[in-house]
Amino acid sequence: MPYFKQDKPFVVPTTDGKLIEEHFGNASTKTGDLSIAHMIAPSGWSEPYQNPEFDEYTLVSRGKKLFDVDGEKIVVNAGESILIKKGSRVQYSNPFEEPCEYWSVCIPAFSIDKVHRE
Repeated sequence: MPYFKQDKPFVVPTTDGKLIEEHFGNASTKTGDLSIAHMIAPSGWSEPYQNPEFDEYTLVSRGKKLFDVDGEKIVVNAGESILIKKGSRVQYSNPFEEPCEYWSVCIPAFSIDKVHRE
């Protein structure tokens, strides 16, 4: 078949209220070249700092998200996107009042072994 339509993304179990639906990647399709995930981060959400071995592209579709990249704070609003290059020390958070909905593409695919959370 010349295509694969994803209609059942893998929902990553979380304990912080964040929704992660991986459409393509290690968890959903067992592919390591890239991962594509839809996410919704609730107000007040944050992750620990990390130093990933993959490039991460983020496109915010609703709300806004705060990125702390090597000590520089960057707000990405709905309709904007950002590339965080591998090897950067980064923290992702949503300190804002409304949830943040976004899509993330990681190259190579996201892997807990390659994210290096602090």
